[in-house]
Amino acid sequence: MAETSWETSDLRTAKKSVPDGLWVSCDKCNATLFLKALESNLMVCPECDHHHRMSGRLRVETLVDPGSFEPMNATMAPCDPLLFHDVRAYKDRIVEAQEKTGENDGVQTGTAFIKGRKVALGCMDFTFLAGSMGSVVGEKLACLIEYATDHDLPLIIVCCSGGARMQESGFSLMQMAKTSATLARFDDAGGLFISVLADPTTGGVTASFAMLGDVILAEPRALIGFAGPRVIRQTIRQELPEGFQTSEFLLDAGFVDRIVHRSTLRSEIGRVIDFANK
Repeated sequence: MAETSWETSDLRTAKKSVPDGLWVSCDKCNATLFLKALESNLMVCPECDHHHRMSGRLRVETLVDPGSFEPMNATMAPCDPLLFHDVRAYKDRIVEAQEKTGENDGVQTGTAFIKGRKVALGCMDFTFLAGSMGSVVGEKLACLIEYATDHDLPLIIVCCSGGARMQESGFSLMQMAKTSATLARFDDAGGLFISVLADPTTGGVTASFAMLGDVILAEPRALIGFAGPRVIRQTIRQELPEGFQTSEFLLDAGFVDRIVHRSTLRSEIGRVIDFANK
């Protein structure tokens, strides 16, 4: 009995010694995937081609030419102007998100080269409070747009967000107007804005800069919309078409110019820039 007990205990110890986070399950097909292999495949499932969400920092790394990214306003961090408190204090949510992700807020901005073309690049980060757009996200994007305007650079923004950050109330809603206004000046100056819609692109981000691109690209089967399907269904009291609010549905409706696989996104951005410069 003692020997059997020791063997069982030893097996349990061996199981616990396997590090957590080595394997993940695909959200679409439930296949068990080695995390490093998934990351090397640009977070695209090799079994079903599902495009998994990725952090803003990883998105930058997969898009730009190696070592070319120069961040802007990297130390800018959110505050709590309204002293907002729901079930938890907003300032506590910020600290937790910063510790979890290692980022100050939900967007990476800077300049980089993509296929040898210099661009102003912004990549939203869904891992930080669902990529929600608060004052810092809006300010960093506005500064990026203004820099692109002043230096005549193509502007690339990869959108991935749950919408405006409710904990900042009117402050977050004003970011919709601010980013849209700076984009209007960028457009008046003749700038090229390529908007890339990743899963999900929703709420106030969709209602502002995400849909203002000169060219709008989307990843396959991304959720794109303002309100969620459940809210719309309850409001209009009708069943929604199959595939409603997906990239493919919006492509057919004319809201998206092209659906681009993540593996070819770098090349597609380069082609669009070259075409615009002709």
